[in-house]
Amino acid sequence: MKNKWLKWLLLLFVILGITLVVLYREQLDAEALRAWLESAGAMAPLLFMLIYIVGTVLFFPGSVLTLLGGALFGPVLGTFYNLTAATLGAMLSFLVARYLASNWVMGKTGGRLKQLINGVESEGWRFVAFVRLVPLFPFNLLNYALGLTRINFAQYSIATYVCMLPGAIAYTYLGYLGKEAATGGEGLVQKSMLALALLATVAFLPRIIAYFRQGPMLSVSDLKQRLDAGENMLLLDVRTPADYIGEQGHVAGSVLIPLEELEQRLSELDGYLEKPVVTICRTDRKSGKAAQILAKNGFADVHVVKMGMTDWIKNNYPTV
Repeated sequence: MKNKWLKWLLLLFVILGITLVVLYREQLDAEALRAWLESAGAMAPLLFMLIYIVGTVLFFPGSVLTLLGGALFGPVLGTFYNLTAATLGAMLSFLVARYLASNWVMGKTGGRLKQLINGVESEGWRFVAFVRLVPLFPFNLLNYALGLTRINFAQYSIATYVCMLPGAIAYTYLGYLGKEAATGGEGLVQKSMLALALLATVAFLPRIIAYFRQGPMLSVSDLKQRLDAGENMLLLDVRTPADYIGEQGHVAGSVLIPLEELEQRLSELDGYLEKPVVTICRTDRKSGKAAQILAKNGFADVHVVKMGMTDWIKNNYPTV
């Protein structure tokens, strides 16, 4: 009974805190917070990290605090304080979710949350690393959602700390640069170029991650073998409807979603997030782009058919 009351009190505190942050977010003055922390002397780092940890649990925008950390403590110490506090806040949110609701949620999951749970259970820390590097989910919400899965807490914590590092470096440096610009610091051109390079690197990470999440290319003979064996996989044809007409035809059982519509229709493919997905087009170019989109959006086993329908027809395989 006592344990039940503790859960209800904790839940009430979290809901109340999040509600207050959402309602009064516009009134939260980052400049006043910066001035207060600057006046705190040696206690400033500890107070800043405490605010960041509580803010993460209560859905305060992490980007605001990260920029503030860079302005207050510089690019090196600022990155350390930001990254450590964000990770501790993420760990606390994770534990709150696991303590309050993990057993209840396991029987009531669906949609995007089910995708996340399935992904974690099949890939473990690698999935956590992926979603930290590629922001499929909002950071604060993701911390709670991951607590509803069965992932090991230590794996979650380490993957979070390591894989948030690139973003922490870039945005901390941006906060530092903002202060330098406001106070007339030296070497602003060079510092600005470095900031742009860091941001470009972070922006390019999803492409790199998507590339490494793609499986090996399949020949049409490999594809035919797997189809004949009745493997449970999705064959995704990303040509336009007009390309189905005439000698090209299409493979029986393939799903037609043109490349241009794929990102808007990903929800139609949720059942294959952890199953093999094979993209096919006339050759490799469009199917390769489709595979990148799928991998970037959490699909775990994506392959491209080499030379696609061109080789399929050359091998006299049937079309409809």
